Amino acid sequence: MATPSYTTAQAPASSARPQLNKKPGLFTLVVFFGVLASGLLFTAYSLMHDMHELGTVVTTWTPFLLLGVALLIALGFEFVNGFHDTANAVATVIYTNSLPPNFAVAWSGFFNFLGVLLSSGAVAFGIIALLPVELILQVGSSAGFAMIFALLIAAILWNLGTWWLGLPASSSHTLIGSIIGVGVANALMHGRDGTSGVDWAQATKIGYALLLSPLVGFGCAALLLLALRAFVKNRALYKAPEGDAPPPWWIRGLLILTCTGVSFAHGSNDGQKGMGLIMLILVGTLPMAYALNRTMPADQALQFAAVAEVTQQALVKASPLPAPADPRPILSDYVRSKEATPQLVPALAALTGSIGAEVKGYGSLSKVPAEAVGNVRNDMYLTSETIRLMDKNKVGNFDADTSGKLQLFKQQIDNSTRFIPLWVKIAVAIALGLGTMVGWKRIVVTVGEKIGKTHLTYAQGASAETVAMLTIGAADMFGLPVSTTHVLSSGVAGAMVANGGGLQMKTIRNLLMAWVLTLPAAILLSGSLYWLFTKLF
Repeated sequence: MATPSYTTAQAPASSARPQLNKKPGLFTLVVFFGVLASGLLFTAYSLMHDMHELGTVVTTWTPFLLLGVALLIALGFEFVNGFHDTANAVATVIYTNSLPPNFAVAWSGFFNFLGVLLSSGAVAFGIIALLPVELILQVGSSAGFAMIFALLIAAILWNLGTWWLGLPASSSHTLIGSIIGVGVANALMHGRDGTSGVDWAQATKIGYALLLSPLVGFGCAALLLLALRAFVKNRALYKAPEGDAPPPWWIRGLLILTCTGVSFAHGSNDGQKGMGLIMLILVGTLPMAYALNRTMPADQALQFAAVAEVTQQALVKASPLPAPADPRPILSDYVRSKEATPQLVPALAALTGSIGAEVKGYGSLSKVPAEAVGNVRNDMYLTSETIRLMDKNKVGNFDADTSGKLQLFKQQIDNSTRFIPLWVKIAVAIALGLGTMVGWKRIVVTVGEKIGKTHLTYAQGASAETVAMLTIGAADMFGLPVSTTHVLSSGVAGAMVANGGGLQMKTIRNLLMAWVLTLPAAILLSGSLYWLFTKLF
């Protein structure tokens, strides 16, 4: 894709263009690099502290070197994600003179940081469910590291490429495409149909979101602007800013509020993807410290064992077939293929009882010996995923009592395995927050100047940003994979059309091409890198 040229006779007047070339001062640079260095040192200290607490004996440094590289790549992904997606929040406040450019990106970075810190962590582990089950169960192996390196490097490369061209593509879809690529490549390399390595139900949802989110942004922003024109007769709202004059106070307040909301939501949602991958890396490399939640009180462990026992009894009653000698291959095949067999419920009952007996025997998760932690965690993961998929696909035809026990047991398992240490949140928050302050100009210029033929007006900025904030909130509530990038960029386009300004079609064509190519490009990149890394490791 050639670097687009956007100079037109109707481009925004330079007199109204915000001052984007102001260099950060010495104090800002010192603070930036100070926070960056502090974040890296804090991450290294936290890792060493956790290892020391468990008395980890280092016999070879190779796994720790791989861990360090993997963590740097994961944090690098979040850093790139930050400056790639900054324009989603700040373009409208900059081009309507609501906030000075450098202050706007610092403001956005701070609320991205807060969004990560205050996130629930639920999305973090949802992204892991898309990965091939056999690689999750052996993530500390060479194939596991190949998977992590391939999907993260592929996502970074595509994000950097679209950033260099000034094209606001979706980082979330890039990462999910990379995950699909690894799944397809892994299936093909093991002699299976490539489609067996992908959760196509989730991939279909993403495809629909890729198609529908630009339409939602375009249509809703256009309708909101038309409603403003009908009810608010202040003509100044529908004209380009003159010089550096700020908008009326209520529009300015709305723009700053929506900028803050989009930044916070971006940190809360996108930051969790990095957390999930970092936890996967830690579980594979240092399972004795991160595979199980060792802070869980002993009385909760006893409750866990009791719930496992009654759940096993309910499953045995529901399917009295004899239990298989080893239930794990049956559950693994089901999680991978989604095809239930008559042995599925007996296998689930057997593994449920085994997990409960192990936890009861140890007394608490903190007493599980280091050599057993990985196996216990893998058994819990298999059981949780099996219950989730059985409930989703209505497998088993259980009565209400049995279904309730299964969900309670799954909750107990998730409480034991799905946790994020505070230092991981802080490291990701710093990477994403600082990333918003670097390299933001390219995409901000595209959103602010190169989508429409005229300068962004106050009403257009407010319409596009409000739609983006509300759409993210609705998507989070309903668990829909909507791209903030797509909604906001198409919202700006919709507002331009509704205001009669027209669009720069060359920019629109390049944006659409980047959006359409994101998934296939990420799939091809990550699949190729995964094949290459498995040959090298």
